[in-house]
Amino acid sequence: MTRLLAACLALLVACLPAAAHELRPAYLDLRETAPGVFAVVWKSPARGDRRLGIAPRLPDVCKANGEPQRAIESNAYFERLTITCSVPLKGQMIGIDGLGATYTDALLRIAYLDGAVETARLTPEAAFTEIKGAQSALDVALTYFGLGVEHILEGIDHLLFVFALLLLVKDWRSLVKAVTAFTVAHSITLTGATLGYLSLPQAPVEAIIALSVVFVAREVIMGGRGQQGLSGLMPWTMAFAFGLLHGFGFAGALREVGLPQSDVPLALLSFNLGVEAGQLAFVAAVLVPASLARFMFKLEPRRYAMTAAYAIGAIAMVWFIERMAPLV
Repeated sequence: MTRLLAACLALLVACLPAAAHELRPAYLDLRETAPGVFAVVWKSPARGDRRLGIAPRLPDVCKANGEPQRAIESNAYFERLTITCSVPLKGQMIGIDGLGATYTDALLRIAYLDGAVETARLTPEAAFTEIKGAQSALDVALTYFGLGVEHILEGIDHLLFVFALLLLVKDWRSLVKAVTAFTVAHSITLTGATLGYLSLPQAPVEAIIALSVVFVAREVIMGGRGQQGLSGLMPWTMAFAFGLLHGFGFAGALREVGLPQSDVPLALLSFNLGVEAGQLAFVAAVLVPASLARFMFKLEPRRYAMTAAYAIGAIAMVWFIERMAPLV
């Protein structure tokens, strides 16, 4: 099983540069500040002075009040401007030009003066959408569920943590306990941080998340050498502790999108369920074929765990250094 795990890791690593850049979602935010007047923020992935060739196309009934302010900040391109719309936005079309030629998605959020919030996920296959004005409960649930799935599947650091857990645990019972503990823990901090009850600075959190991946990789290596790691016989305790930290990372992504004021519990629950669905899909995508290969080809279990663990640890340490650099 571990040979296939290592092969999956190699494929994941091969995709890291593209995934780290292209898969970061763009973000279009419209916030109504007066009747028919919206403050617009457009954010798209960038690397240095290079950015994706995509741009928002606002409804034809909206006109810019002056030139937009442009800047490159934290590997992202920003445009900020104010627009005035001559009629209500409901029924108008909005979208992203050039999105079909990329591998990224775009998140759309419109906050109205009365407190209503509309969100949508734009993809290369569906780069434009009709503004609905008010969302049904089902619309909210489906949108935030999709955002949760997307976030976990594009969060390579979170996936590598789960991958390392798969290498660390030695039986199905321990695996279930570890994954469940990780799920419960990050659900706690995701909910608390999103609702404002818990708070940690995002930049240090992202750095320590990378360090948590290094720690789990170390545990795998220690076990491969026949030494007792810090997680001991209960890896679920370590999964729970680091799961609390990963929850703050999920909350950072959700705060960027925002929650509709009229459906906060539903949106939060749907996002959390989406994260769990994506996590379970990843675990199944790795373990099911790995188990079949082990049964059919009699592969030696855990033969390549050490190699995979060293690769995971090296990647995560690079992330840790990159994320710590701006803080020192």
